[in-house]
Amino acid sequence: MTRFTLSLIATAGLALSAAAVAGEGAAGAGGAEASLRNAQGQVVGEARAYRAGGVVRVRLTVRGFVPGTHGVHLHETGRCDAPAFAGAGPHWNPAGTAHGRLNPHGPHAGDLPNLQVQTNGAGRIEFDIPVPAGTAADANPLLDADGTAVVIHAAADDERTDPAGNSGARIACGVLAPVR
Repeated sequence: MTRFTLSLIATAGLALSAAAVAGEGAAGAGGAEASLRNAQGQVVGEARAYRAGGVVRVRLTVRGFVPGTHGVHLHETGRCDAPAFAGAGPHWNPAGTAHGRLNPHGPHAGDLPNLQVQTNGAGRIEFDIPVPAGTAADANPLLDADGTAVVIHAAADDERTDPAGNSGARIACGVLAPVR
């Protein structure tokens, strides 16, 4: 092969890779993102959620955060009024179930895995949420009329106790908004 041919192949591969990454969060694919802020208004992380078939794939990253294990939940209202973030309301729970991924009567759709933050203040989780029945084919159910908030709590979620897993105070919050 000539250098020109190899260059064309490499360029095409880069373009396809960039398109695939952009497609993950594209508005047409139901992409949403949020900046996560602490009670002082400082950005401490990001969340991204996009529709992938029958699930919404969520990625959450934090930096400069309190080390340890923290509960993470999706809350039913897209409001993050500091310092307590109470405006976010209860967990996103379209099926009306009990709290907890280990609860036999749960979980809420907004019950997410615990976030492990390392001693350097960095943490990351990625997880899938099943799309509730009746949701339009390419719609992201987290982008409803009143929005959805991503909330990080001070303590670990015990994944059993209703309504919030004894996960403590809400210490960071972000409102998911469509990716433009």
